[in-house]
Amino acid sequence: MKVILFGATGMVGQGVLRECLIDPDVESVLAVGRSPTGQKHAKLREIVHGNFTDFSAIESELTGYDACFFCLGVSSVGMDEARYRHLTYDITMAAATTLAKLNPGIVFTYVTGRSTDSTERGSQMWARVKGKTENDLLKLPFKAAYMFRPAGIQPLHGVRSKTAWVNAIYVVAAPLLSWLNRVAPGYVTTSEQLGRAMIKVARDGFPRPVLESEDINAV
Repeated sequence: MKVILFGATGMVGQGVLRECLIDPDVESVLAVGRSPTGQKHAKLREIVHGNFTDFSAIESELTGYDACFFCLGVSSVGMDEARYRHLTYDITMAAATTLAKLNPGIVFTYVTGRSTDSTERGSQMWARVKGKTENDLLKLPFKAAYMFRPAGIQPLHGVRSKTAWVNAIYVVAAPLLSWLNRVAPGYVTTSEQLGRAMIKVARDGFPRPVLESEDINAV
């Protein structure tokens, strides 16, 4: 399986990249991002690209792939809806429409979040925007598309957030997250489980297009 990965330097993307590099079914990984990952591996190739609303300059390098793991995402805290929509919906759809055009047999997996609003009418701004993004991704002519909705994510194997205070919280909360992952899989998954699940679903499929945390942990 040849994989394109967006967001490889973020906490979610780091975990997914790790699982791709150690999985024997993943032949190669193309990481597309605004900055390099800093990693070296025989399977890994990187493209540093500045404009995430226009991929025309690198289209020739985005063909021949079996799966896309789209792990880009930002917090909505302190952000107005227009800005959050641009960073969440516009960028995701720009990448997705390009890949659907270039790779009609590709499987697209998108990391959203628990409580995403599929009706697009709820009171929470971030959930509405994520819901519209999910809905419009599912309309594109992919081989298949899957929406991953993790709740809490426990980073493992050296995976770290880019934000220092977030890392500090994860260090303090690690024992609690480990316990919750065992007793309440609907609320916590790990970076390892998420990465493995995305690979398995892209390879083997899943009965439903939306996977909640408990599905991710059970795959």
